[in-house]
Amino acid sequence: MPYRNIELIKWVALFLMVGDHINKYLLNEASTLLYCAGRVAMPLFCYCLAYNLARPDTLIGGVYSRTAIRLFIFGVIATPAYILLGGVFDDWWPLNILFTLFSICVICYFLDMRKCNYAFLAYLLFLIFGAVVEFWWPAIAMGVSIWLYYKEGRGMYLFLALLSCALLALINDNFYALLAVPVISLASALRFSLPRFKWMFYAFYPMHLYLILALRSYLMSKGYLFFT
Repeated sequence: MPYRNIELIKWVALFLMVGDHINKYLLNEASTLLYCAGRVAMPLFCYCLAYNLARPDTLIGGVYSRTAIRLFIFGVIATPAYILLGGVFDDWWPLNILFTLFSICVICYFLDMRKCNYAFLAYLLFLIFGAVVEFWWPAIAMGVSIWLYYKEGRGMYLFLALLSCALLALINDNFYALLAVPVISLASALRFSLPRFKWMFYAFYPMHLYLILALRSYLMSKGYLFFT
């Protein structure tokens, strides 16, 4: 596999996500800059997950199951804050981004089994998960296409990944998600490594949502009403 500065890409995605959530939940989306920059975060997280899952020893090493369990657990932990902050349309839908990444992980696992019945199940799960997770089918298709590209090296999958990323415009109302491509290219050109924190990126998602929720509740109690 070519060199990719995955940890740096994760940190960039994390900061963009935090800025986007501050804008959404504390500033009532008043900052166009933070909103547009935030559209880049999800494709970066999908890229990092898919790239890591495409490593040669993922299946025999049990990486799929460990990653899926972590994503599911922290997705569940984040759900109350996600709902209370208003991240849903109807009670619980859609499920938060960790469940989107969980879906990618599960689908890639079934495809990696390389059996017809598992492949059928992967396609079925794509249809089901895409209807209930954040960023829907384009996000899952993008993650799985990136994974397929690094597993098989076929340009068709890279094209499908870019197409899926572009289709996020149907959700975002803009094409800023495509800026993930130059971010990945630039990060990959920087030859320095950042320390890897095994659980940090899983735990940070629910933690930062609860902190934002607590801060918003405090500010509202002091009379700040710009959240409505």
